[in-house]
Amino acid sequence: MPITPLAWELTIGLIVALLLFDYIFHVRRAHVPSLAEAARWSAAYVGIALLFGVAVLAFGGAELGAEYFAGYVTEKALSVDNVFVFLFILNRFKVPPADRQKALLFGIVVSLIVRTAFILVGAALISAFSWVFYLFGLLLLVTAGHLLKPEMVDEDREDDLVVRIARRLFRTTNYFDGDRLFTVRDGRRTLTPMMPVIVSLGGTDLLFAMDSIPAIFGLTQNVFIVFTATAFALLGLRQLFFLIEGLLARLLYLGYGLALILAFIGVKLILHALHENNLPFINGGAPVNVGEISTVQSLVVIVTILAVTIYASMRSPRGKAQAAVTALHRHAVEYLELGEGTLDAEREKAYAGMVAMERQVACLDPKLASLIRLPETLKERLAEAHRRHGTLPDGTVGRK
Repeated sequence: MPITPLAWELTIGLIVALLLFDYIFHVRRAHVPSLAEAARWSAAYVGIALLFGVAVLAFGGAELGAEYFAGYVTEKALSVDNVFVFLFILNRFKVPPADRQKALLFGIVVSLIVRTAFILVGAALISAFSWVFYLFGLLLLVTAGHLLKPEMVDEDREDDLVVRIARRLFRTTNYFDGDRLFTVRDGRRTLTPMMPVIVSLGGTDLLFAMDSIPAIFGLTQNVFIVFTATAFALLGLRQLFFLIEGLLARLLYLGYGLALILAFIGVKLILHALHENNLPFINGGAPVNVGEISTVQSLVVIVTILAVTIYASMRSPRGKAQAAVTALHRHAVEYLELGEGTLDAEREKAYAGMVAMERQVACLDPKLASLIRLPETLKERLAEAHRRHGTLPDGTVGRK
């Protein structure tokens, strides 16, 4: 079905309005969103995306509606992987928790611009060369193979390429000035580290677009559906970050689920390429009579894989243990990053949270002890936190 210019204008206007709303009412005032706030607004953005899908279903028909929902679910699932890397980048630059919202929103805007360019290029390639489906399919199969060997992103690993480039590209101060992009140092206007953070967040998305864009083109070749499914998946990513930051370690098998989804879509793309084949060295340049996977079947398979992997992750004792250790890391770092002007009540609350998580980790099954990553680093941080607070882990008074 052809998409009218009015539909494009209304959709782009809605997306821009949502970004402006997010900035004016949430990001402009620097703060750390509570879990309830993140959950509420994450649900709101998912609701908006689903309502848009209902509109597509009503005005575009069942096939177009199914394509949108399959694309949105896939992009939303793949965006969880972005959160892992976003967390690494924010920790690497030591962005204060209250200032992370602005970095994330601006990074998402850059990501949206980059992905739109990728979508237009992908659509042009598909329109001109049908063999691109082979290329996209093989790319997804290779990516799926890499995901079957997931590596935990930790804060002590070496900077990735994008972070190193961003650091060298911009000459900045060695401190943040709230969430400002510029500050005044020695009477001169100077960039803060917030700029390379935003560039790193947006630039890293180039790598994710290499698999997410071919994946959604494997579900639909309608540019409007590809764009809107991608845009709505990205729009709620800032809220999703704060909602699942503490749950990321629990999603133990999500990488395997994403690998299966990408492999499935890769096979679907190759089957479609064979069905449309015009390469002379395959079946003499004639289409190959193979079955194709429908959009509805794709949607069912994708949702089923996600449901099974998330359920298995949440039920896994190993996932629970890993989440506890990761939370202890986070609590220790957050306490050590408290500034001199922090209120005593806030400091006590942060310390109490760290101690409670420390006790929870101490009670872990010994068989799961190997999950404690970087034990020496963790011990040093905990010891320093206890020293600063003036008490020892057993509650006795130490030296301040």
